[in-house]
Amino acid sequence: MRRGSWVVRPGQTQDVVFGTMQVIDAESFLAVSGVSRETMERLRAFEALLLKWQKSINLISSATLTQIWPRHIWDSAQLLPLVPDEARLWLDVGSGAGFPGIVAAAMLRDRPGFRMHLVESDQRKGIFLREAARIMDLPVTVHTCRIEDWQMPDGVTPDIISARALASLDKILVWTSPFWGKQTIGLFPKGASVKEELTQSRKDWIFETEAKASQSDGSGTVLKLWGLKHANLRRED
Repeated sequence: MRRGSWVVRPGQTQDVVFGTMQVIDAESFLAVSGVSRETMERLRAFEALLLKWQKSINLISSATLTQIWPRHIWDSAQLLPLVPDEARLWLDVGSGAGFPGIVAAAMLRDRPGFRMHLVESDQRKGIFLREAARIMDLPVTVHTCRIEDWQMPDGVTPDIISARALASLDKILVWTSPFWGKQTIGLFPKGASVKEELTQSRKDWIFETEAKASQSDGSGTVLKLWGLKHANLRRED
């Protein structure tokens, strides 16, 4: 492994700790993450595609166009150490420009049986996501619809559910609650309002959670959430 890279043992998760090095561009991202040459090539191709399409449709804020690696790619990649080795099915809702879904799929592409489902209601963004998955050769399925109108294929439950910059936590839990299984883990990057969002969500939901400081945003938090149940339902014995 490269200096500063992470190691996650089977069945475990691990805090993201990389010392004092800061991600500011592709080179520093590579030094911190230690991803393979092939993964890095795919992420660079993704960056180029995003910049090309940004001229026609608003994929990300124009203020962050010069900060794609720290603000978007690194912000997405920091979720990976929280994903157990046995996770094979990932659902990313409100996928937008592909953060974190496309980045996560690129980094987990070679995991046997891995599949990423992206749900995005905007038709143009859905086309972009399909093109990104195609040129990067990723195990990704894009669903262009509202999350409220979508059903998980074959009645299975995802191992991971994620959403970034989509809505408040309580709304995300309402929208995704039909898909949660006993082993499902939610990964949600959040901003300064995370405590208020947790307080509001606990009025209707019971869950376990860990909050980890964001590595890409000094005021941000990554929420790891599991054991979701509606507050009106009893816990199983």
